[in-house]
Amino acid sequence: MGARRPGLPTGGSPWRKTVPAPLGSVNIVEKTDSLAMAPCDATQNAPPRATRLTLATLCMAVLIAQIDTSVVNLAVRPIGRYFHAGMGPLQWVVDGYNLVYAILLLTGGLLADLYGRRRVFMAGAAVFAVTSFLSAFAPSLPFLIAARSLAGAGAALLLPASLATVRVVWTDPVSRGRALGIWAACNGLAFVVGPALGGFLIGQFGWRSIFFVVAPVAIATLLLAPRALPESSDPEDRHFDAAGQIFGALALAGLVAAAIAWRQTSVAVPLLAGAGLALALFVRIERRRGAAALVPLDLLRVRMFRGALTATAGMTFGMYGVTFLMPLLWIGEGALTPAAAGLALVPMALVFTLVSPLSGALTARLGQRVTAAGGVAVISCGLMEISLTASRASLSDSEIGLVLAGLGMGLATGPLMGAAVGAVSQARSGTAASLINVARMVGATLGVAILGAVFAAAGGGSAGLFWAMGLGGGVQLCAAAWAQAAMRDRNPPARQVALRS
Repeated sequence: MGARRPGLPTGGSPWRKTVPAPLGSVNIVEKTDSLAMAPCDATQNAPPRATRLTLATLCMAVLIAQIDTSVVNLAVRPIGRYFHAGMGPLQWVVDGYNLVYAILLLTGGLLADLYGRRRVFMAGAAVFAVTSFLSAFAPSLPFLIAARSLAGAGAALLLPASLATVRVVWTDPVSRGRALGIWAACNGLAFVVGPALGGFLIGQFGWRSIFFVVAPVAIATLLLAPRALPESSDPEDRHFDAAGQIFGALALAGLVAAAIAWRQTSVAVPLLAGAGLALALFVRIERRRGAAALVPLDLLRVRMFRGALTATAGMTFGMYGVTFLMPLLWIGEGALTPAAAGLALVPMALVFTLVSPLSGALTARLGQRVTAAGGVAVISCGLMEISLTASRASLSDSEIGLVLAGLGMGLATGPLMGAAVGAVSQARSGTAASLINVARMVGATLGVAILGAVFAAAGGGSAGLFWAMGLGGGVQLCAAAWAQAAMRDRNPPARQVALRS
């Protein structure tokens, strides 16, 4: 049997008949016992039904991860009442998932490149299904935090493999932009379905019921993957980087723990110092390993990639912070029931869902830099609006800010993801996908930790919301400025091409 060609589908693909295609692209074949491989452009030559099934399966991965996150945000206050827990432990219910997700995303992307993107995708779906049931039957808060952390490990396998498969299957930048727009829109769909359904379930059946939402979707994804996804890998003599993984995990965990415990100086300062030391050792180890590193440092020298990473972290810092704090405030002060709080988040999610599929066309016209930076700036406007109107305690004012935030995130998510995976070679697509998701989850984890801590330090209520959202909006503004300065489109947008010609 011949050696496996990097980047191309391997044995076990559900197609047999080879479809002719240009050299250098991914082939989709009909079912066979052989390892037939021939390059092709999957988006142009694969049967439309097969391509749609592939995209649908990849989008289900996004639904799993985002529905899980959105329903848990609504359940934070009921969970706290049930277990008699304060703000710190409740932050770990959310950040236990976010932290493990961020830590293991690096490994998830590498494993997808090494051992097969479909295989890793399926493993992540299986972990999600199991941990959903564990969370539903948690007998104590520490057990629940542990189960949520394991769910983060499932997400770390699932999402990088999903995004890397988009890069492998849709090789043309235009078709990939459309696919990424739909992929990103599923975030909005999850934010529509999650809060509305989660709020209803909490009100009718209690907080445990929300964890049964994710399990059926995870099981369906697991069953569809062998039929819908071509297998691909790019080992290229790369190996698991245990030392890099350990010190990277320690750096990020120390930073998040220090942010949550920042008011306890005797605890926060040693944690922060330990995180800094671990980060220095991580960089030293990765520099020595070169191209075989867990985080190849040469990727960070690519200006477009670096700009997309930083802007993504800034974007999710504010977005995850606001979706954590708003339901906590509404439910905690008795302004809204869990069901009503879920419905109050729907307009933001609906705008996000409607706008995301349009981001690809807008990017083709204006360019990734303008679309991404503009989207993040709109998020900043939304969070600032919530901050400045916090004293009025008006739901309509909050809704205006949330809708602006949803609009901005719908504009920015697709271009930022596309910029990250498009700035590197296909062989590094899994690692690039994991790094952009690391940036997303680092921003999310720090947003919940820092903005939650600011909210609590200011005494909660309208004062806490004023300071937390003001900080979140400021971070968004800085991220937008960075994206505008750092991101450079390798291909000029359509309008510029037309003007030059």
